[in-house]
Amino acid sequence: MIDLLKKTLLTGIGAVALTKEKIEAIAKEFVEKGKITEQEGKALVEDLVARSEESRLEFQKQVEDKVESVMKKMNLAKQSELDVLRDELEEIRNSLKDKE
Repeated sequence: MIDLLKKTLLTGIGAVALTKEKIEAIAKEFVEKGKITEQEGKALVEDLVARSEESRLEFQKQVEDKVESVMKKMNLAKQSELDVLRDELEEIRNSLKDKE
């Protein structure tokens, strides 16, 4: 029953969209209806919260990878690359001031 509930929740709601509060509310409802025990409800909450966080992190990484890919295709510089250039420019300016 628990596995079916987990699969249904993860499929129906989407693991990325699940918040801890929503998961707790759903588990509490199932406990109150007697479909699962309180201990099973706690385990369900812990498991789904962990899976939701994993899914969120994976989704975030996929978005970051896509953004980076698009930036490369557009030939845009990263902030770190701009910072290096800014530092080099500052060094050149300082060097020219010293020569004056």
